Amino acid sequence: MIEHRPYLCLLALATFLSGCASAGDKYPSLAIRDAERVSGTFEAEADMAAPVERAPASADLIARLGQLRADAVKAHGAFMQAAPRATGLVNSARGSGVASDSWAIAQVALADLDSKRSQAALPLGDLDLIYTDAAISFETREEISATRADVIALVSELDAVLNRLRARLPT
Repeated sequence: MIEHRPYLCLLALATFLSGCASAGDKYPSLAIRDAERVSGTFEAEADMAAPVERAPASADLIARLGQLRADAVKAHGAFMQAAPRATGLVNSARGSGVASDSWAIAQVALADLDSKRSQAALPLGDLDLIYTDAAISFETREEISATRADVIALVSELDAVLNRLRARLPT
């Protein structure tokens, strides 16, 4: 009888486990119930449909936007003053190799232009923050958008100059 004990244990275990796996009607259906169906309509109140006026830009905001635009214009001017020198250095490095002194000097001039371009782009971060604050406060954003577009145009012009100079320099 001792020899059959492992088989009896397995048979008993199988019997108990089959009871756990039985299918029955005890479980609820996963079908959508009537209470879960969407019905009815939603009507907006009359006063909700009326457009809400945005608050006008404050005098402080207008002054801040003017300052940010002036900062970008100043940095743009500094870039444009340094661009002819950098162009000359890039042109002189065109025939030289990457390891030459003229190439290294041209790279330094391009890095200087990159720095001046970054100074022109700094107001964009402030303008983005101001725009977000105005959106949250439900204030008008037209003046902010116009200033931002002006600064983006200035930075895009600087990017075009940098791309043109980098294309001339051997890599």
